[in-house]
Amino acid sequence: MNRRMRSHAVSFLLVISILALRPIAPVWGDEPGKSGKSSVYVILWFDTEDYLLPADDDATLRISEFLTREGIRCTHKLVGEKARVLEKRKRTDVIAALKKHEIGYHSDFHSVQPTPALFMSRQGWDDGVAEFDRRERQGMLDVERITGQKPSCYGQPGSSWGPQQFGAMRQWGMPVYLDAGSHVKLDGDPFWYCGILNLYALKATLRTNLGGSQDLEEAKKRFEKAYRELLSEGGGPMSIYYHPCEFVHKQFWDGVNFSKGANPPRGEWKIPPQKSAEESRVAYETFEDYIRFIKSHPNVQFVTAREALQLYGDQAKGHEFSTAELQKIAAGVQAEIGHQELGGMSLSPSEIFDLLNQFVLLRTRGESASKLKLSEPPFGPTQAPPEHGELTTSRSQFERTVNDVAGYVNRHGRIPNAVWLGSTPISPESYLRSLATAAATLANGDSLPDSIAFAPARLDSAKFVSEDNAKLWGWVIFPPDFRAPEMMQLAKRQAWTLKPARLSRR
Repeated sequence: MNRRMRSHAVSFLLVISILALRPIAPVWGDEPGKSGKSSVYVILWFDTEDYLLPADDDATLRISEFLTREGIRCTHKLVGEKARVLEKRKRTDVIAALKKHEIGYHSDFHSVQPTPALFMSRQGWDDGVAEFDRRERQGMLDVERITGQKPSCYGQPGSSWGPQQFGAMRQWGMPVYLDAGSHVKLDGDPFWYCGILNLYALKATLRTNLGGSQDLEEAKKRFEKAYRELLSEGGGPMSIYYHPCEFVHKQFWDGVNFSKGANPPRGEWKIPPQKSAEESRVAYETFEDYIRFIKSHPNVQFVTAREALQLYGDQAKGHEFSTAELQKIAAGVQAEIGHQELGGMSLSPSEIFDLLNQFVLLRTRGESASKLKLSEPPFGPTQAPPEHGELTTSRSQFERTVNDVAGYVNRHGRIPNAVWLGSTPISPESYLRSLATAAATLANGDSLPDSIAFAPARLDSAKFVSEDNAKLWGWVIFPPDFRAPEMMQLAKRQAWTLKPARLSRR
């Protein structure tokens, strides 16, 4: 062998040696969104909630350890009492296994009456936020203390949903809402609502039943269909969820005790009936085979709630808006008010309201209005808007109203229920429509007219919030006649904050 051939041989062996020694990154070691190709982002999450059946502790341990061996991190939404019971039972092995995954929050006592939707349904915005915080904060703090992780997300017990929970989440610094339901949905994609990223009502929400090969084969077909559809759209999220107790019980723990509004004292709580060892074996194996099947797909990335927040980060927050961008935003405001798309970012109606009001305020004061920024998006109104026809006011009154609105938003952090033209109240929708016209005029370098007209407008985004109906509250734990029409109207007013969450392309 001549010198050149020996040199090439040594170089080849050196490269092979380096590759052999280089560690292979686990699935969670790859930063989401950095692959440079379309991906299906699988959000695997568990409502880890059963604090009655001791076998649930072992189920939580087995599932967590299996996923760790597979190099997959899931999101365990942990009930406060479940965390405390694990601590009391000295299940340090289960707690240690949980710590290797991401921790979310799933209410303090889950199904003990009244559940969140019940107590929020009789309250407005401020008292509802305060009551949710009073009842639920301690459970969140206990989950954090026991697991050593600040919970990344919240999701309601059953279908016990209410808009005021988002106000409390903002206070807690909890950025993600992760669950399945139909109270608010935006084309089956992730969305922002009340300034919180919602991984909710996703069109690709899948799971397999746990009865063996037939269930598994049917689930594989559903997955393949959703996988292909998401890739054809350039990638997107897939939500897959379970409860550890499903692997060991025959009936949900809370259904045994709290159905139809029942609330027995703790001393009378019943342990749910348990599956046989063979039934549990089949359940675990069905699930494990399903997860391995999903993992085998080349474009799949498993992500946690917090990692999904990185993928769907709000591009509008902190962005400096130029006058040209504000002109486009103002031109996009119509009688049917909704979110807007601008240069790869989305803006909710409340953000549009805030930006344009800031712009007009500064321009009417003769100050520079370049490089305006958004911080926290204002919440929506908390009461029904006033009804009115077409109105006019003077330029002087309009400018004073703009200043008054800015003070209200800064003080209360939300869109006003009514905008006052002196002694005349108008709807915030009508005000935004005329505000946009004024902003466009000022952005063009022109002066405002002596008279400002206001025409009726409506919040089109409210159509993405469900109407109150029996199906919405079909959870077995609710009293049979439970309805929440006023709360769902409040939820529609918070549609001022609704906008799509866009996947960041890095």
